[in-house]
Amino acid sequence: MKGEYIMNIKITSRHFKPHATLTEYAEKAIEDLSHFYDGIIKAEVIFSYEKSHDSVKNAEISLTVYGTILTGIGSSEEYEKSIDIAIAKIKTRLKKYKEKLHEKDRKGVRKICEKE
Repeated sequence: MKGEYIMNIKITSRHFKPHATLTEYAEKAIEDLSHFYDGIIKAEVIFSYEKSHDSVKNAEISLTVYGTILTGIGSSEEYEKSIDIAIAKIKTRLKKYKEKLHEKDRKGVRKICEKE
């Protein structure tokens, strides 16, 4: 259990009550993001839909990591597809964020090496 932490996941739905399978699907998708970066502090998922003839389902995912908030929005005919779209966007942003952190670490190490 050493090194493990509990990520806070908040799920909000606008104008409807989500089914248990939908919330479980969203929680599992967000927990899978910890494979890419383990410094996720909290996550927020917002489900909404547009009232029209063909209803468009939206899923907005916001991740709070050290120093910034990463957001991904997905829209499709089904909430599961919307979650997948938003997760794909979050994954790319998470990878870029992680690369920037490593770049800063490398620059810090270079400065220390140059001083010696």
